[in-house]
Amino acid sequence: MKLEQKLFIDKVIGNPTALLLNLLARIIGFCLRIDHSLDKPFKTIAVSKYLGMGSIIQATPLLQTLREKYPRAKIIFVTNQSNKTLLEHISAVDEIYTIKDKNTFSLFQSVLQLLFKFWKRRPDVFIDLELYSNFSPLITTFSLSTNRMGFFRSDKKYRMGLFTHMMYFNQKSVLSEAYLQFARILGCKKIISTLDKIELTQEEQTTSQKILQEQHIEAGKYIVINPNTSDLRPERRWPARNFILLIEKILEQFPAYKVILIGAKDEVEFVLSISSVFPSEKVIDTSGKLTLVNLIYLIKNAALLVTNDTGPMHIGFAQGTKTIGLFGACSPEKYGNPPNSYFIYKNVYCSPCVHEFLIPPCKGNNQCMKLISAEEVWDAVKSFQTSLPLKKDTEDIVYESEYVLGEVHRHKPK
Repeated sequence: MKLEQKLFIDKVIGNPTALLLNLLARIIGFCLRIDHSLDKPFKTIAVSKYLGMGSIIQATPLLQTLREKYPRAKIIFVTNQSNKTLLEHISAVDEIYTIKDKNTFSLFQSVLQLLFKFWKRRPDVFIDLELYSNFSPLITTFSLSTNRMGFFRSDKKYRMGLFTHMMYFNQKSVLSEAYLQFARILGCKKIISTLDKIELTQEEQTTSQKILQEQHIEAGKYIVINPNTSDLRPERRWPARNFILLIEKILEQFPAYKVILIGAKDEVEFVLSISSVFPSEKVIDTSGKLTLVNLIYLIKNAALLVTNDTGPMHIGFAQGTKTIGLFGACSPEKYGNPPNSYFIYKNVYCSPCVHEFLIPPCKGNNQCMKLISAEEVWDAVKSFQTSLPLKKDTEDIVYESEYVLGEVHRHKPK
């Protein structure tokens, strides 16, 4: 199912259903007078995050903190089917419940199956990490969990009835710390703030290593470049031409290193527009060919990762790989200063727009990314032979580029 269809269902069905359920939940809550106190040894805790591989990785400090507080509890993670493999490698998660959104029928079928599981288990606590969705609070409420936690939004006041405990979402906060606020509500004294490293089995490592050997790639002797973003926020993508200029510099100055391009199956065409410019033995195009496990191994053993603000960047953070993150529509302040990371960000007037708009004001003409030059990314790449700077000074706000930044366009600019 395409993103546009998901958004349509969330708006047309999710919003009115949530409004009605809000009234019903308030009435039932008033009549039953359920005890929502949190000073109990909970046995079952559910956490949901449906979209965003990066956001799930940013939730690992919360999961580790919950495990520390409730060592005997079953921690269930609820997500899309596409995120299951990742969660299988997160140690704090005991069970994974998934929904399938290939089409409308599979979505509703899997939602019903999911709810039947919850009605059987009846979680003591359900933490909903989605901020914008109408769909996720419905699942949380229909799970019949005693304590339901979620983020407050002033434009979605129905959440006040659906959740029993709410947390203000501070847009300036580091994302993992915002998630950890729920652990603090639960009275967790020991807060674990570091991302959980994604551990692969010996068999997974061996299988992934063979893929590198077949391409005559030596661990630590290659640079991974991710030119893609998910369809969730395509405006985060740096232009293909800039990636080509950067790769030319890398091949010229670091001939001992190979460049490996990555991408999902639906990103093959875009990656090919970059890889086809170069000899295949020097620039290896793996788009659409790797499993998530292969990708994790590839990033872990890379000398450097250069990436847009998307899932592979967070894998780099978790694995401790030297990572250069290119930011535009989202501010790097959301992720603090992970070890071995370096962020390049143009502080344009209309950024970060991702927290305010489903469709950005520029309609995809992302000046925030186009203002990042290949030369300044190359300057950062050169430093990987020694050590990467961990912090970049904030630049003055950029108000104009090709047009006045922040103007909300009714139509996509030509």
